[in-house]
Amino acid sequence: MKTRMATNNTNKKHTVSVKVIYPELSYQIVGILFNAHKELGMYAREKQYGDYIEKALKENGVICEREFDIGGSGNIVDFLIENKIVLELKTVKEMPQDNFRQIQNYLQQTKKRLGILVNFQESHLQPKRIIRIDNV
Repeated sequence: MKTRMATNNTNKKHTVSVKVIYPELSYQIVGILFNAHKELGMYAREKQYGDYIEKALKENGVICEREFDIGGSGNIVDFLIENKIVLELKTVKEMPQDNFRQIQNYLQQTKKRLGILVNFQESHLQPKRIIRIDNV
């Protein structure tokens, strides 16, 4: 487990424990996302990115469910990977705050700890790791 120094509002230094959730799996997923962006560019359709990602995950032996319905709620997750990580794909000019709330909602409903939100219309891909907020 890594640690780092942090300061609070009173400028007192204290040690904060930093634990990355599913580091190897999330690293592998992010690599696939970058490859998809490199191969398809930033103007493909969401379905094209999804097809590419699904194929790459399967080729790498990663178990995934695509367009996973969350318990009959009508909410559909783009990918549930290894029954651990929710992956949500977007192809929008600007990422509205609603997308962050949406993935947080998915994490709450599925009881998963980590989500990755990615917008492929960015010239420089920036996948966002979203951690489930407990006690919401």
